[in-house]
Amino acid sequence: MEKTILTLVTFFPALGAILLLLVPRSQHNSVKSLALIFSFITFLISLFMYSMFDPAASGMQLEINVPWVTDFGIGFHLGIDGISLLLIMLTTILSVIAIWSSWNSITTGVKGYYISMLLLETGMLGVFVALDLFLFYVFWEVMLIPMYFIIGVWGGPRKIYAAIKFVLFTMFGSLLMLVALLYMFFMYQSWAGVYSFNLLDLYQLPIAREIQTWLFLAFALAFAIKVPIWPFHTWLPDAHVQAPTAGSVILAGVLLKMGTYGFVRICLPLFPDATIQFVPLISVLSLIGIIYGALVAMVQRDVKSLVAFSSVSHLGFVMLGMMALNVQGLEGSVLQMLNHGISTGALFLIVGMIYERRHTRMIADFGGLAKSMPVFSTFFMIVALSSIGLPLTNGFVGEFLILLGTYKANATYAIIGASGVVLAACYMLWMMQRVIFGKITNPENEKVKDLSLREKLVLIPLVVLIFWIGIYPKPFLERVEPAVKNIIKMVEERRPSQSQTAEFGSGICFQDEAKGHCTGIRE
Repeated sequence: MEKTILTLVTFFPALGAILLLLVPRSQHNSVKSLALIFSFITFLISLFMYSMFDPAASGMQLEINVPWVTDFGIGFHLGIDGISLLLIMLTTILSVIAIWSSWNSITTGVKGYYISMLLLETGMLGVFVALDLFLFYVFWEVMLIPMYFIIGVWGGPRKIYAAIKFVLFTMFGSLLMLVALLYMFFMYQSWAGVYSFNLLDLYQLPIAREIQTWLFLAFALAFAIKVPIWPFHTWLPDAHVQAPTAGSVILAGVLLKMGTYGFVRICLPLFPDATIQFVPLISVLSLIGIIYGALVAMVQRDVKSLVAFSSVSHLGFVMLGMMALNVQGLEGSVLQMLNHGISTGALFLIVGMIYERRHTRMIADFGGLAKSMPVFSTFFMIVALSSIGLPLTNGFVGEFLILLGTYKANATYAIIGASGVVLAACYMLWMMQRVIFGKITNPENEKVKDLSLREKLVLIPLVVLIFWIGIYPKPFLERVEPAVKNIIKMVEERRPSQSQTAEFGSGICFQDEAKGHCTGIRE
């Protein structure tokens, strides 16, 4: 079972999508039910996978490595560590919630919508389990297709513009990543004498500093667009605002984490010298994103747009902690990936629920909802406070670790970053005051119905996770810590000294001390 569990959890949603093709288009309830069942079973499989995971191990677990295209060293190689474990769990639970939340909101093209959601889940899971870089790239690109349709077909008035912008930004970064992948592929063949896309093999490849710089930039730009890091963020607000509610939940909860995951899994261990070289630049861009995202969120008139810009700010914290390059900072960064998916995903769900009732997202159209919708307002307040980072909620633990790790690396960065916490409190509390509290000035808000049982059940798991991580984060941190320490160790160990690398023209020469001569790429 250990050899098949990752294959099963990754491709089970795709199996559901294939079976949905056999269901008549007119049977909407059957389509919805089947999609929900397959996503829920995928979540149960991921729980079984979670139980099989050894928290004390630092290496890859539950690996499967089957030769695929042997002439080019391409293999079906899957495996997970504590970092990918948490992101898989986040993906499977948010997919169930997103599909269930769409029950009444999607009324046209129902079959195509749920097929797209299931295929999207497979694409996202594939990115987190792939240990073959060719396979990683395939999943990375496959994910674009269903997300394009989810935004472009079931989105808002400017859905085509948002969908095309999302695809163009992502594909531009992907093209550079493909070029870097191919360069490393041929570089490894020159060094080892065999072709391989195996990430664990490529971890052993010595790369000269200047070459690391260019390869790092190619991968980092692809990941920075996906995160997105300022100033590559401009596609995100449009995609969030135009996407249907479930699309926004998945986009914020999982898709953006593919970028941060790429930095952790590929950029840091493969290009340690270049990582250290670009720490100041990425840290400064992260700080700009934290403050810029918060300030722009503060002046938004649309609740969904406010939440979208808050994502830019919160993901700046994720990158800031990662660039601290210490255990506390990187642990906080990984945990905040999980926290952001939970809290921001819940915020988009809540915005979608009120939009279904009032068909508006403008802050000025609300006010006094605590009187007509007390249950909704309670959920809203809990999730908003977790997004701020109130103690005893998940956001506090992640932000505390990030600022602690950043302070150890650079006190100035930590102090500037802490201002983002204050700004988050400003825009979130001000928004809550205008939407939930005060007098009801619009008669439409007096007759709005409170949450249904289905809507409560959709939000309860996320609220449970908010308090669980906030009060007792140990089960999450103890699974992340060995993997984080392993990555920090790889960054430290793989920094080549001058005796290990020598450069010739625009090529590189790998010094083989045992043979006393250079092997590798030369011009």
